[in-house]
Amino acid sequence: MKYYLIIILLFISVHGISQNAEQDDLKVGLVLSGGGAKGLAHIGVLKVIDSLGIRVDYVAGTSMGAIIGSLYAAGYSGKELDSIFRVLDFSILINDELPRASKAFYERNNSERYAVTLPFDHFKIKLPSALSRGQNVYGLISKLTIHVNEAEDFSKLPIPFFCIATDAETGREVILDKGILAQAVMASGALPSLFQPVMINDQMLIDGGVVNNYPIDELKKKGVDVIIGVDVQGSLATREELTSAPDILVQINNFRTVHDMTAKVEKTDIYIKPDIKDFSVISFDDGSTIIKNGVDAAISQSEAIKKVVRQQKQKPKLEIKKTIQDTIRLNTIITKGNERYSRAYVLGKLRLKGNEIVSYKNFNKGVNNLIATNNFDYFQYEFKKTLGKEGYDLVTELTETKINTYLKLGVHYDKLYKSAALINLTKKKFLFKNDVVSLDLIFGDNVRYNFDYFIDKGFYWSIGVKSRYNEFNKSVNAQLLLSDQELTVTGINKADVELQDQTNQFYLQTLFRRDFASSIGLEHKRLRITSETFSLNPSNEPFVFEQTDYLSVFGNIKLDTYDNKYFPKRGVYFNGYIHNYFYASQFNNDFENFSIAKADIGYAFSVSDKLSLNLQTSGGFKLGDNSTNTLDFALGGYGNNLINNFIPFLGYDFISLIGNSYVKAYASADFEIFKHQHITLEGNWANIENDIFRTGEWFTLPDYRGYALGYAIETFLGPIQAKYSYSPEQSDGVWFVNVGFWF
Repeated sequence: MKYYLIIILLFISVHGISQNAEQDDLKVGLVLSGGGAKGLAHIGVLKVIDSLGIRVDYVAGTSMGAIIGSLYAAGYSGKELDSIFRVLDFSILINDELPRASKAFYERNNSERYAVTLPFDHFKIKLPSALSRGQNVYGLISKLTIHVNEAEDFSKLPIPFFCIATDAETGREVILDKGILAQAVMASGALPSLFQPVMINDQMLIDGGVVNNYPIDELKKKGVDVIIGVDVQGSLATREELTSAPDILVQINNFRTVHDMTAKVEKTDIYIKPDIKDFSVISFDDGSTIIKNGVDAAISQSEAIKKVVRQQKQKPKLEIKKTIQDTIRLNTIITKGNERYSRAYVLGKLRLKGNEIVSYKNFNKGVNNLIATNNFDYFQYEFKKTLGKEGYDLVTELTETKINTYLKLGVHYDKLYKSAALINLTKKKFLFKNDVVSLDLIFGDNVRYNFDYFIDKGFYWSIGVKSRYNEFNKSVNAQLLLSDQELTVTGINKADVELQDQTNQFYLQTLFRRDFASSIGLEHKRLRITSETFSLNPSNEPFVFEQTDYLSVFGNIKLDTYDNKYFPKRGVYFNGYIHNYFYASQFNNDFENFSIAKADIGYAFSVSDKLSLNLQTSGGFKLGDNSTNTLDFALGGYGNNLINNFIPFLGYDFISLIGNSYVKAYASADFEIFKHQHITLEGNWANIENDIFRTGEWFTLPDYRGYALGYAIETFLGPIQAKYSYSPEQSDGVWFVNVGFWF
């Protein structure tokens, strides 16, 4: 009996030692909830738990919790994540704002004219699946996790990890613990309507917060002893806070999440709830405050965390090489999913050829070029370590868009054309796989249209056809209409006219670089100018100043690296053309061959983050016959899409200064007082009259000056601008108001 008692005591002793050993090495799981911008509080929490020395053995996350959790699992510390996220521009990152330079000339014109673009299929309008493809977010995560891209099993990451997504077809929870890390994280954070769904293993996946925003039960199954949970979900709003339809929709979505959290909080050993009640899922501009609130919330639980640390065995910290490189060696490039577009087309847009070292900056530019074509719904890629060789193989997965017809809308107001509403129909692959046809119908005070057909052959000779019609009523300088002798006889300075212009072009265009295009072509112009107030006819029929069909050949060279058409902060602009008019219809009985040449040069640069300067100069002249005045240069007004040889000039109304030659200088200072809100100070100076390059007048002090102070807001409709301009010569001011993109 004595021996049995000794054996039992020994067993109890050994069992107790075993339990103490287990308690002295607690496995800790970290669960991070979704919450959009509120999830930046996770970074503050991670900074604190790092400083307390806790060892995290498993990480689980949903949505924003998945994004931050995956980077932490990949080896980034809380401090490193803080440094990374503080310098990000979330508006560019989330909205997939493509740099202007990534778009071809034709695509730039589209993006700078239309406020709304809607897919149009089988005569039905379809709404886009989301506001953003999430391409910039994917690129960032892919770059930050390239050092662990060989770990296709996420349990092999420096800290094992999984995240939650939702199957959009079935509504079921999907646990993502294998595959491409960046792709899995994007699926977990694909917030409906903001980011488009992500296709993984033939499943259409969206934000995991739809079904499980706090995956604590799934984490417990991984064998952890203690769970630290960070909850950045919003609570239910009061009736006073439910003031709009979006508020109601958010409240409905929160019913299940808030209800589920009641039980999940009880299962959380150390529950951390940062103060995020004053922030929304898009409060990224308040990131610093949100991170600080995460720090404060974690500090309040520091004693509980320290207690866990004392029961853990501290293992040597692994040195994880995660230096964010500026370049990457790409060996083989594999393209998948491209059926209608050749591999050469894809690589041409990416500007890659393989077996080369590429900077991330240039790689991202190439990705932007491909996305800017709007020919692909999805573009995902993976850097796979090349076996037995330094560098990576690039494996791309493309999904070609099936919709090639779009309905586009816009609105505009300016002082010349007055109010206008635009309806556009654009169709790609109209006759060939690389062509596009577009028709603008513009209704309002002055009916107009624009028609474009373009066969894009890139750096080969592309083929284009254009047709446009413009009309407006305006009091103009009579020098545009009458000869010097007629002006002397009539004594008229101004005339109220109706101008109608139809211009048709056939042209060939080639690119030297993406930003440098040259073209040659043939143009037909029908110009009609009449006046009901200026009539020498007893029947009171409108007096016809001009009713002529002109034929010309033209050449054009254009360079455009401005980062923004309306408010450039950097870049160079050059646009030069020459027209040789060799034919005019019988109305112009005295017609003789003449040529008109014109060039614009601009240079924009930033002095600081808020202040940018734009310097421009332009000039033009006529060679040959001077009997045709109506195509002479006419300065005055403000605008971006003026027709013929009408040149904007602040301080004077439209078509106020006339001559067959001119020089002009322009300078502007643009101060962006708040994001997308600008105060502008502008000045322009010019000489204009007949033959100033022959008389030397072009090199004298300016005869005409104009200055303007303006305020502008960038909106989805386009810029809304108000300018007060003043001319010392006239001792008078002119207001210019513009609403929406120019078209």
